[in-house]
Amino acid sequence: MFDPTIIIAAAALTGLLIVAAAMLRGWHDWLELKRSELEGHSGPRAEEGSSMGAARIEIADLKERIKKLEAIASGVDL
Repeated sequence: MFDPTIIIAAAALTGLLIVAAAMLRGWHDWLELKRSELEGHSGPRAEEGSSMGAARIEIADLKERIKKLEAIASGVDL
C-alpha cells in the first residue's frame, strides 16, 4: 500500500521533529537559567554559601603577588 521510502521519510521527519523540539526546550530552559542568574537569583548556586572563602583565596593570591613584586623590586631572585 505505502512505498517503503515514504514510510522511512515519514519516520525520519518525525524523529527530526522530536529532536528539534527537545533542543528548543533545552535552549529555552538554558535562557531562563541565564536570565535568573543575571537577576541575581542563581538557583542551584545559591546553596553554596557565602563568597567569603573565594574572597580569602583572592586576598591570599594578591598578598603572594605583592611579595613577588617586592622581591623583584629589591633584586632578589626567586
